Amino acid sequence: MTTYVAFLRAINLGARRKFPKDAIVAATEAAGFDDVATHINTGNVRLGTAMRSRARIESALEQAYLADRGFEVPTIVYSQAELREVHQHAQAHRHDGQHYVALLRDEPSEEGLALLRERAQPGERFEAGGRAVHLLVSADGVHGTKITNPLLERCLGTTSTWRAPTVVAALVEKWC
Repeated sequence: MTTYVAFLRAINLGARRKFPKDAIVAATEAAGFDDVATHINTGNVRLGTAMRSRARIESALEQAYLADRGFEVPTIVYSQAELREVHQHAQAHRHDGQHYVALLRDEPSEEGLALLRERAQPGERFEAGGRAVHLLVSADGVHGTKITNPLLERCLGTTSTWRAPTVVAALVEKWC
């Protein structure tokens, strides 16, 4: 049995995409996963499985969540080692401004990263490591950035979801 951490995108953001933690646990267990736990209400799920294919795990979870909720829930799965690596990269990129981590289904290509970097505004910087991209924004904050999840996905050609480095750190401490 191997432990993975799944990140669910775009849940509990409005009245139409509610997915309470207990329902996430129930749907994940019903899909055949063990040792299921959640962390905060933004779609962070620990699970155990004998499956080795990340794509199969993601597909099984997405099918289970669609069946349970009636809407698609894009899901990105990391091994414990991969998540520790994301955390290490986040620590290496500390700075005075805002820092957000885009967790990716697939590793970004150099071409995709170049497209993304072309769209950076003054005070914005991207650092890639494995299946994550770190958005570093100057101290005046992320609210002025034009970098959105749909833009990031178009540039990189993969599914993504965002987390704060503090959430990644908490998950590594708790589950890895």
